[in-house]
Amino acid sequence: MERVAIRPVSLKDLERLVELANNRRISDNLTDDFPHPYTREDGETFIESASQQKPIHRFAITADGKYVGNIGLHPQSDIYAKSAEIGYFVGEPYWGRGIISEAIRLIVKYGFEELDYIRIYAKVFEHNTPSMKALEKNGFVKEGVSRKAIVKNDVVMDDHQYAIINPNY
Repeated sequence: MERVAIRPVSLKDLERLVELANNRRISDNLTDDFPHPYTREDGETFIESASQQKPIHRFAITADGKYVGNIGLHPQSDIYAKSAEIGYFVGEPYWGRGIISEAIRLIVKYGFEELDYIRIYAKVFEHNTPSMKALEKNGFVKEGVSRKAIVKNDVVMDDHQYAIINPNY
């Protein structure tokens, strides 16, 4: 199996980011904030924003040292400030290799140990069973399903919610 790591995103990732992210099958599983087509300008904006975060919340995923996708924690606010939503994508050539499962493990560890989050949660489109399995493999528990809560590409679908709780709480 490939050695998976997460590291800060950098401009050296730009070309590969745009190449992998500009894929309808990727954007079909993400919120509309993730554009399609995914342009060089989109990549530059993302890298600039991620690079300015203190502490870092968005990372590049690498497999055997090669950039393959992104993963991040999206901090919540107000009474939810100790929670973060996880988001991620891996380029289609790397699907089915266990890479995202390992990246999820790494970022959850970081979120609990370094950022002191109590809860990390995910929302997954009803058809994205590989993502659900990757979350479950990492100890996420399905908390519920919001029926007909998502409209993506004019398709109405369910939103499956998963969460993991920091064992120190």
